[in-house]
Amino acid sequence: MKVKLRGVRKIPIKGDYIKLDGLLKYSSVASTGGEAKYLIKAGEVFVCGVPCFERGRKLKPGDVVKCGSEVVIVDKTDVSG
Repeated sequence: MKVKLRGVRKIPIKGDYIKLDGLLKYSSVASTGGEAKYLIKAGEVFVCGVPCFERGRKLKPGDVVKCGSEVVIVDKTDVSG
């Protein structure tokens, strides 16, 4: 069964990392923390191609998160200027 992807989005973060449940909410993949927790515990979230069951997993720039048809790449915020 193939899943049609909506598109790949880069989500910029300010710090060195963002936790997985926070990224799902920040990127609007999940509307609430409860929904993010459910998606993670149900095995529907993949980090760099591997199923991830840890809500607090620290994601760093370059990590790729896939959930259903959503693909999000963690990107570093450019603070030059």
